[in-house]
Amino acid sequence: MRAFSYAHPKSTGDAVKILNESMGKAAVLAGGTDLLSLMKDSIVTPEVVVNVKNISELSGIQDKGNQLRIGATTTLSQLSDSPFVRAQYPSLIQAIEGISSPQIRNMGTVGGDLCQRPRCWYFRRGFGLLATHQGRSMVEDGDNRYHAILGNAGPAQFVNPSSLAPALIALGSTVEIAGPSGSRTVGVADFFQIPESSSERDNVLHSNELLVEIRIPGSVGSNATYEIRQKEALDWPLTTASVNLTMKGSTVRSASVVLGHVAPVPWVASAAATVLEGKTLSSEIALKAGEAATLGARALSKNGYKIQLARVATTRAILSASGMEA
Repeated sequence: MRAFSYAHPKSTGDAVKILNESMGKAAVLAGGTDLLSLMKDSIVTPEVVVNVKNISELSGIQDKGNQLRIGATTTLSQLSDSPFVRAQYPSLIQAIEGISSPQIRNMGTVGGDLCQRPRCWYFRRGFGLLATHQGRSMVEDGDNRYHAILGNAGPAQFVNPSSLAPALIALGSTVEIAGPSGSRTVGVADFFQIPESSSERDNVLHSNELLVEIRIPGSVGSNATYEIRQKEALDWPLTTASVNLTMKGSTVRSASVVLGHVAPVPWVASAAATVLEGKTLSSEIALKAGEAATLGARALSKNGYKIQLARVATTRAILSASGMEA
């Protein structure tokens, strides 16, 4: 690990000031479950590490009636232990429970989950987000078993690694970002972006900005997350689906379906939601929505199996949210 200086700000304003003064040469440390690995492998080499773990205004869970406020440094365990979250947002609990390591749940933060970098093995070996070598895509010609099946028409073919993002997007959540010019609010769906060049990032967070909090609407529908993984031990899912259904009796008034681990961003499956809306929910309708969730999918040479897994995950998430267990 390369040498760095260590900053210990006491407030959000102080942290943003340090980030602004460092101009892209600083990294934010919260739980450290991703950053430290990246630094050890020299994937990121910050000159300044800004510890935000002890900034009190960045932590905690507050029910404000019309919305739930979750501080960015709130740990996954703290979120999972909240009785209110368990009662109102089961899709978040199911996503957290998929993270089978107690150590990561205890140290990893909500903000860190959203900001973590791709788990693509080419990226983790220093070949960048677009995984190119001598002008050629290493993904197209190499081992792409776990890469994108959606949103992969361009040069980016990694998958977004966030466990919470699909559920947060399905629930209509936003994030607050603090910067030197003040704060801005961004929908979680708009927080992520697909880079078109090696100079672009995989999210809209600028190097002098800090993710402050996540806000979830207080009134949501029936929601659930279903994930499919290769093994129960610590691993990232092959695919996930999160759904949020507003029901009137057995009829779906509105729906949101978001896939995870299938695209460079959490993938909003609008076609699947369209299949559901206005329909009386049944196993057959859930299956049709699952099929629609992968419209436009393009398999690479070794990951075609993920298309069927995404359909299954979507179907089962819908049935789980509606109480019709898969």
